[in-house]
Amino acid sequence: MDMKIALRADALALGFDACRVLRAADAPDLGPRLAAWLADGGDGDMGWMRETAARRAHPNALWPDVRSLVMLGMNYGPPSDPREGLERRDCANISVYARNRDYHDLIKGRLKLLASKLVSRAGGDVKVFVDTAPVMEKPLAAQAGIGWQGKHTNLVSREFGSWLFLGSIFTTIDLTPDAAEVDHCGRCRACIDVCPTQAIVAPYRLDARRCISYLTIEHKGPIPAEYRDSIGNRVYGCDDCLAVCPWNKFAQAAREARLVARDDLRAPALDDLAAMDENAFRGFFSGSPVKRIGHARFLRNVLIAIGASADRSLARCAETRLAHDSPLVRGAAIWALSRLLDRDRFDALAARNKALEQDVQVRAEWEPAESRTGGAIG
Repeated sequence: MDMKIALRADALALGFDACRVLRAADAPDLGPRLAAWLADGGDGDMGWMRETAARRAHPNALWPDVRSLVMLGMNYGPPSDPREGLERRDCANISVYARNRDYHDLIKGRLKLLASKLVSRAGGDVKVFVDTAPVMEKPLAAQAGIGWQGKHTNLVSREFGSWLFLGSIFTTIDLTPDAAEVDHCGRCRACIDVCPTQAIVAPYRLDARRCISYLTIEHKGPIPAEYRDSIGNRVYGCDDCLAVCPWNKFAQAAREARLVARDDLRAPALDDLAAMDENAFRGFFSGSPVKRIGHARFLRNVLIAIGASADRSLARCAETRLAHDSPLVRGAAIWALSRLLDRDRFDALAARNKALEQDVQVRAEWEPAESRTGGAIG
């Protein structure tokens, strides 16, 4: 117990807000649940989920020698409801977690420091993981008592609401475990009802193929047309199901400076983002997780937001992207213009760009005139 008290004190000093322990032997067998989700295709085109499924099933499948798991949480709570930015249709809405530094680098560095302190006191071996490793952090954090998995499948904490980054230290050391947290969702279904694309297809079951975070971050191809209006100005991720959770009334704003939103990432103008070349994109998002999706996918997202904005003045931004090297970008630009231009202007534009119709990936975006609404200004 003295060792665990010292561990928690060290974790707090390093910026973590939650530190709980579970025995590897007490970890739930997640294999059947994961297999059923994969069989339903809920992972979309995230092939790495299937490739690592066996190692995700249980901590001992990843590391046979692990005895204890130290689960850590770092609060990244925003100072206000991030959905407020959805009303500013000429500006981009970026998920709270991506408005400053990439949390992977920040948390992994802190985990290594904490692990070294643990080893110096107790010996043993350790491994540290944060998100990118094949570790099912949310159910393990629930078993350790940090929170519970809500109906949106994300972790919910009574102290920090929905805003916790998770990391873990696997160790061969035997540590006294903490009690698991129980589910406090009750009959609430706020997260299910608020989802713009109905991606939470049942309580505790998410279909990634419909999820805006998946579509704007993980998905590499064109975003399906049926979800584009619902995406709105969300150019990177979505916080709706997190932000609506009633347990956020207990949430606190992040205390780690590198997790507090940069002023220029709170509501950047869509026309400024659409005008960025690759070098400008890399410079603006240096150190941010946004940079990981690459310039072309980011432009795809920005152009979808422009098309959904009903702001006629943004049509010029989309038109300049018709000559982009990537068919992914050109296709999104065509869709945006089909929403912002009236019928005559769009048909004239199509006539001037007939060569684009030879590209299989963008041809479908040239909607027949009789099927187009002309957007909000047609």
